[in-house]
Amino acid sequence: MNKYYTRTGDDGTTGILGGGRLPKNHPRLEAVGVIDEVTAALGVARANSQTERCAEIILSVQGDLYTLMSEVAALPEHAEKFRTIDEAKVTWLEKQIETIQSSVKPPKEFIIPGDTSAGAVLDLARTIVRRAERRAAGLYHNGDLENVQVLRYLNRLSSLCFALELLETQAGGKNKPTLVTD
Repeated sequence: MNKYYTRTGDDGTTGILGGGRLPKNHPRLEAVGVIDEVTAALGVARANSQTERCAEIILSVQGDLYTLMSEVAALPEHAEKFRTIDEAKVTWLEKQIETIQSSVKPPKEFIIPGDTSAGAVLDLARTIVRRAERRAAGLYHNGDLENVQVLRYLNRLSSLCFALELLETQAGGKNKPTLVTD
């Protein structure tokens, strides 16, 4: 990228991987945009993280999300060459969740976000991930996204964000998060 702007999107379209242009409000681009929002929210969480482990996990996920965005941005006939999200990536997320769960027990009631800065941002990221999952599911069910592992990854990522929120709450000196019933 030689410039910060190109003017090619001034007509309300954007280029997609594999060639061609789509309107900026196309469902494919909406999904990519929401995944980009997740990456940014996770960046804020990483910057505020009180645990090195949490920051490491988030950085790894951010890398995955960039490649996931490439696959989602590509037309189905070109998506295979951008595919990196597979069952192993989903399994890695599950292992991270299980490791966190072994040291931070999940609450039995709903929690209210905001006990720590990183925890609050992780909860925000979790909700954005859920929106990204809904957008990706729309593409998948319309035949515009073939890799079901993208859906599985996003589904597990929302659970990981919740687990990381609990970890950050504990690291911030709160032995238990604020519960709705409090």
